[in-house]
Amino acid sequence: MRAALVDLVTGAACAGCGDPGRLLCADCRAGLDAGPWPTRPTPCPPGLAPAWAAGEYAGLLRTLLLGHKEHQQLGLAGPLGELLADAVHALAADGCGPDGPDGPDGPDGPDGPDGCDPDGPDVPLVLVPVPSRPASTRSRGHDPTYALVRHAARRLRRLGYDALPHRLLRVGPVLDQAGLDATERAANLAGSMHCPGGGLVRLGRRRRAVRLVVCDDVLTTGATAREAQRALTAVGLPPLGIAVVAATRRRFTANLQPGSLAMSRPTD
Repeated sequence: MRAALVDLVTGAACAGCGDPGRLLCADCRAGLDAGPWPTRPTPCPPGLAPAWAAGEYAGLLRTLLLGHKEHQQLGLAGPLGELLADAVHALAADGCGPDGPDGPDGPDGPDGPDGCDPDGPDVPLVLVPVPSRPASTRSRGHDPTYALVRHAARRLRRLGYDALPHRLLRVGPVLDQAGLDATERAANLAGSMHCPGGGLVRLGRRRRAVRLVVCDDVLTTGATAREAQRALTAVGLPPLGIAVVAATRRRFTANLQPGSLAMSRPTD
């Protein structure tokens, strides 16, 4: 109701089709419900946890993510956060990596049980946003990833999960990732994230046993998610997996498995 009132007062138009009214009309919102899917970058960073995406970083979904992140269309945080929640829900419900229980991430695969969820659905889900550079947050005037995570946690609670957002990660000085290839991104981010003790203490006061999910808006090369995974694992909190709103698609899709979503560096 509040969002509808704001849209009416400000004269909002749909960010997707431009029709006057809501910031995201019902028809465009319905067009976003194609996923979620398991996804892997190509090439994939070694040891990357299972990852799920609500959709492809293209078309309407790309427009909405850019509008929220770069153009302060803050009303999009709700529908985009719901898509992120769908990816988290799929990851938690699946319990194993994208190749199933017999695949490389499954309990019977060569990598053992790393990709599986042994604790069941009753253990609280902690959604950990990938941190933005402080300079980026200041220039944008908001923290877009954390906004999505907050909305995702609300939706998951409506689905019956004990879910909460928690800023566990901090990032040190790094270069802007734009224009960097997969190797350069990995080198740029290596060792850049850490978990301050204060955040860990606060989490311990709120929940004793938890399942962590690394959350981001877009998964590209996987370097950022892998660094977040490393930092959490270093303090004894290996994440269940990675959930994103969108993933970029690789240029050549001849080897895609049905129902999967592979990725490469964006060309735009």
